[in-house]
Amino acid sequence: MLFARIFQDRKGGVAPILALAIVPLVASVGAAVDYSRANLVRTSMQSALDSTALMLSKDAQTLSAGQLDLKASTYFNAQFHRPEASNVQLSQQLTSPAQGNFNLKVTASATVNTVFWRLLGQQQITVTSTGEVTWGIKKLNLALALDNTGSMGSSNKMTELKNAAHALLTTLKNAEKVPGDIKVSIVPFAVDVNVGTGNVNADWIDWSDWEANNGTCSKSSYHNQSNCTSNNGIWTPKNHSQWNGCVMDRDQNNDVLNTATAAGSPATAYRAHQASACSTAMMPLSYDWTALNSKIDAMTPTGNTNVTIGLQVAWQTLSPVAPFNAPAPANDLDKVIILLTDGTNTQNRWSSTSTVIDARTQKACDNAKADNIRIYTIRVIDGNAALLKSCASKPEMYYEVQQASQLNSVFASIAQNLANLRIAK
Repeated sequence: MLFARIFQDRKGGVAPILALAIVPLVASVGAAVDYSRANLVRTSMQSALDSTALMLSKDAQTLSAGQLDLKASTYFNAQFHRPEASNVQLSQQLTSPAQGNFNLKVTASATVNTVFWRLLGQQQITVTSTGEVTWGIKKLNLALALDNTGSMGSSNKMTELKNAAHALLTTLKNAEKVPGDIKVSIVPFAVDVNVGTGNVNADWIDWSDWEANNGTCSKSSYHNQSNCTSNNGIWTPKNHSQWNGCVMDRDQNNDVLNTATAAGSPATAYRAHQASACSTAMMPLSYDWTALNSKIDAMTPTGNTNVTIGLQVAWQTLSPVAPFNAPAPANDLDKVIILLTDGTNTQNRWSSTSTVIDARTQKACDNAKADNIRIYTIRVIDGNAALLKSCASKPEMYYEVQQASQLNSVFASIAQNLANLRIAK
């Protein structure tokens, strides 16, 4: 009867229940606090690991195992400051999954003493994280289509362009892990592109226009073949050795395509043209960094603007067809054009009307992008902003430069992207 009365008496019954419930309740709330503390440590650890991996990747493949350990510890300890973390361990692993390709993993672990989980018997939480960097995965073929028209001689534009281009080449050279992984072509342009007098005997040069306009007439008052022969004179073309290296637009629509040149095919050939304002000779893809820098130094502003031919020849230098025979497309190869101009289109082979020439430029842009060429465009103070924005592969790949001194930062930004170093995880 006594026990029956005890169990039937509910006065004060809540207190024992609360006493029993308070322990798991406090432990549960405290566990969330301990987890939050551990997560803060992990977040800080991840940030330090990512930075450490990026710093190490600059020269990791040239370091011994001991040097790699020392640098990893130095970089990591300089950035990881969590007093609640103890027993911090750091390791790194450098591998080369393929020639010229590298993968670096930097892993850290630490323990965080618990405050509340101790009630449940959990004394510590172990935290681990990994920073991973891959580089050298992509090879790069880059064409620089650079406006060399007369207006580039004003506002210090050519000087700043040269400085920026030199810096870009330096960045790419430093990013090169295996010689030849990064190749650059340089295509200075005005109305024409200078392909170099060394190509005087190439089968992809059409001489018909050049011979008709460069020669002597038996009647000295006539200076082209048409006028000479129509007035019963005898026309004698000059020797091709007097050609200055310039070519004008190919026949349409090859003027906006990367069609292979073919011997005996005038439509695919580049037409020799003795332009009075002939820019510095172009340079096909190369990884001779000294020669590339010398080519930049040789650029001189002259003549009017024909963006189309600059872009088309730049694209041709990236194409695996005649006459430049660049490497074929591959999963590990990026093909990129940087197109820079400071003015609107003023003259091409057929027209001096900007809108007509712009239409050809737009077609060349569209066709190159359809060929998986990534295009950066840079407008220096003047030029058709709408056309250049449309030509760029993405909106963020168009740059507006209001002062020539800004070119260095623009090229530096592009160069950093092209160096192709990235956090994999």
